[in-house]
Amino acid sequence: MWIDSHCHMDNVLLYRNSEKVISASLSEGVERIIIPSVSKENFDKVIKMAVKYKQCAYALGFHPMHLNSFEDSDLELLEYYLSNNNSVAVGEIGIDLFVQKNNQTLQENVFLSQLKIAKKFDLPVIMHVRGAIDLVLKNLRKIKVRGGIAHAFNGSFQQADQLIELGFKLGFGGAMTYPRAKHIQALAKGLPIEAIVLETDSPDMPPAWLDNGESNQPKELGKIAEFFCHLRGLEPSKTADIIRVNTIEAIPKLGELCT
Repeated sequence: MWIDSHCHMDNVLLYRNSEKVISASLSEGVERIIIPSVSKENFDKVIKMAVKYKQCAYALGFHPMHLNSFEDSDLELLEYYLSNNNSVAVGEIGIDLFVQKNNQTLQENVFLSQLKIAKKFDLPVIMHVRGAIDLVLKNLRKIKVRGGIAHAFNGSFQQADQLIELGFKLGFGGAMTYPRAKHIQALAKGLPIEAIVLETDSPDMPPAWLDNGESNQPKELGKIAEFFCHLRGLEPSKTADIIRVNTIEAIPKLGELCT
């Protein structure tokens, strides 16, 4: 059984058919799905999904590309929700300098504030690090949290080593399945397997076999895992056990749900 460590089940492309999406993922061996929020507007939605579907867990936080309506008081709101709900992590948080370059100071300030909140609540973080890994690392050294996941990792081996040293697992998904993705494949093959978790990031980041425009879903995790196992020359069932342990190490509250 596999754990999808990053899936936006609250996105309308999945949410409108959530019963079928969840059922299909179970049929394909996906044991758990972590749903990170992106803004205060979907806090309640991800919580309700986890209440409705025992397969789902959720994280609460402010995504760096969804800060247009952010207010300082939203940090108090996040603390309120964390105090009164069962979030497994603070996320999706981080910094994006690949697409969103015009508000770097805001992104960094909000990220740093959320790291402080994660430390206060002793929760791991689920991070978006696109185009900003060194800046993310700088802030992680300022505020030491209990690790978590750097999702959709595509940095250097040196950056990977630094994140691993800080207690993080690195997320890999459909992006590595494309023939042109040589660097991501090299990372997925060469990094210590104990540092890797798998994800779909659905409905985004479709694997190569969905290149026809079909929406990505958590059910694809099994085939993504097969690709990963083939890449490393590993046996799938044993690998599933390792990846499961890795994911629970990164997000310890999952251990309570996976018993």
